[in-house]
Amino acid sequence: MAMMAIGGAGIASAVTGGEAQAAAAVVPAKVVHHVFFWLKNPTSTADRDRLIAGLRTLAAIPVIRALHIGVPADTEARDVVDGSYQVSELMFFDTVADQKAYQDHPIHRQFVADCEPLWRKVTVYDTLRVD
Repeated sequence: MAMMAIGGAGIASAVTGGEAQAAAAVVPAKVVHHVFFWLKNPTSTADRDRLIAGLRTLAAIPVIRALHIGVPADTEARDVVDGSYQVSELMFFDTVADQKAYQDHPIHRQFVADCEPLWRKVTVYDTLRVD
């Protein structure tokens, strides 16, 4: 099945059978940090672009294994799909301690200081991979 690269790491977009075991070896990161942002001005392209530019600065934090920044995809409308946010970030870390180091890193703190005025809501999903 297909694999897609995100940053320097790869993740499985779909796996079956023996491919699942191979995919686990491709994704060394154990912690996933997924953040969704709702802007105060949801139709403002300038605010969206400013947030995306701020998120890109986070890539310089060494403990981040991979970073994906996205906007809602124009996929099929279904009851289970929430496309109400304007921007998301998806990060991978090796450990919970690395994710904490990211939270405390000066670049992350500067990102929050610079971009917090842009958003009205943020939702975070942190997951730990189970082997």
